[in-house]
Amino acid sequence: MQDGFILSIDQGTTGSTVLVFDHAGQVRARAYSEFTQHYPRPGWVEHDPEEIIVVTMKVIADALRKGDIDPDRVRAIGITNQRETVVVWDRASGEPVGRAIVWQDRRTARYCDELKARGLESMIQARTGLVIDPYFSGTKLKWMLDNTPGLRQRAERGEVCFGTIDSWLVYRLTGCRVHITDYSNASRTLLYNIRDLQWDPEMLELLDIPAAMLPAVRPSSEVYGETDPRLFFGTRGIPVAGIAGDQQAALFGQACHSPGMAKNTYGTGSFVLMNTGTEAVTSNEKLLTTIAWGVGDEPVEYALEGAIFVTGSAVQWLRDGLGLIGHAAETRELARGVPENEGVYFVPALVGLGAPHWDPYARGLLIGITRGTGKGHIARAVLESMAYQTRDVIEAMQRDSGITLKELRCDGGASVNSVLMQFQSDILGVNVEVPSIVETTALGAAYLAGLAVGFWESKAEIAEKWALDVRYHPRLDAATRERLFNRWHKAVELAKGWALDDD
Repeated sequence: MQDGFILSIDQGTTGSTVLVFDHAGQVRARAYSEFTQHYPRPGWVEHDPEEIIVVTMKVIADALRKGDIDPDRVRAIGITNQRETVVVWDRASGEPVGRAIVWQDRRTARYCDELKARGLESMIQARTGLVIDPYFSGTKLKWMLDNTPGLRQRAERGEVCFGTIDSWLVYRLTGCRVHITDYSNASRTLLYNIRDLQWDPEMLELLDIPAAMLPAVRPSSEVYGETDPRLFFGTRGIPVAGIAGDQQAALFGQACHSPGMAKNTYGTGSFVLMNTGTEAVTSNEKLLTTIAWGVGDEPVEYALEGAIFVTGSAVQWLRDGLGLIGHAAETRELARGVPENEGVYFVPALVGLGAPHWDPYARGLLIGITRGTGKGHIARAVLESMAYQTRDVIEAMQRDSGITLKELRCDGGASVNSVLMQFQSDILGVNVEVPSIVETTALGAAYLAGLAVGFWESKAEIAEKWALDVRYHPRLDAATRERLFNRWHKAVELAKGWALDDD
């Protein structure tokens, strides 16, 4: 079974990436394409599910062509995805019912305030491991059912399906035959009991969501079905055999298979996850308790997670919103051109603040500007904001778990930025390690799929493939580190609650 390849679909927030891995865990082919972001109102973010399918099929074809890979040599497909994004579609035709509501969308903030006012936070956290926030799927799905005429009635009759993006891709790739999700994605919906491992009846009743529209929940590494040969490439169906939400997939791809190991992925947002093993650690620090994965018949494993909403998308905003840069890579040279931030701080609360603040009404703030402030200071402030937010989360994680972080494994697009990685090490005061393959999200999904079909034998075999590229050591003295970090907190407090007075 070591012959052939595993194809991994990494369906992100701004685009779709397909990578093809060989048995050594090396990338043999890659393709990427962006898709459209829709912002119908301030704080609303939507995607066209049909466009996501079209783009995904295109990049699959591009990757196979670029790598000169025969589709019949693809042993399995793994899927990793932007989590929490809600898709509803017609069960019979597979046609989406309107646009997807994206994880960044804040339209249910007021409803979340109502749930908090009713004193439901502790009950919801105990069942789902999550906090009450517009980020999660449940309130988005309720909004769709409440605001689309006749949709709840159709859902009660079993005529429509709900799913996160993984479910949507599997449904369409298998010719509308398989309606499933995995443990990791189910645990992000606000509807799943992470301890009982079932859809939670009380949560469904609270949000008025018909159980008939929900997918079956399966392990993260299992053969779910095969692709429809009429829709796909090659002469046979290919097993779809691995699914994990993007951050859990990155944790798996980083070989953080033991309790206490942690990683941070720098993508559109950043997500710090720490493996807590088979124990679901309840957070007192407003972190999330989430299912990391379930491999076959093994017990599910859990993680603590700190979700940072805006990191890479702040760089995108510099490029597209302000026109300050032409390409993301320019931030490194701009930031390198100034020795320090000179008091300029950026709080990237462009869609509110995630962990550990959870303020949907916070808004972006650039402060400390003087006549001498230039593009380099702003670029540095944006990069530094990613590192400050990461430390906020890791300190909360250490208090929750009682585990002191020894090192942080980093991946994702911005992990190739040496200025950011060095500052991340500086502000944390620990080593930061970047692996030779930074696309660990796609790699994790590939590993999960490969395990299910015997392409790889065990997690231990996978862990041996992890290879270090760069290790950053902290250079800042403790006094400077704490002074910078304290000023960051001062800026964060100023950004909080800004949009509370908006209509």
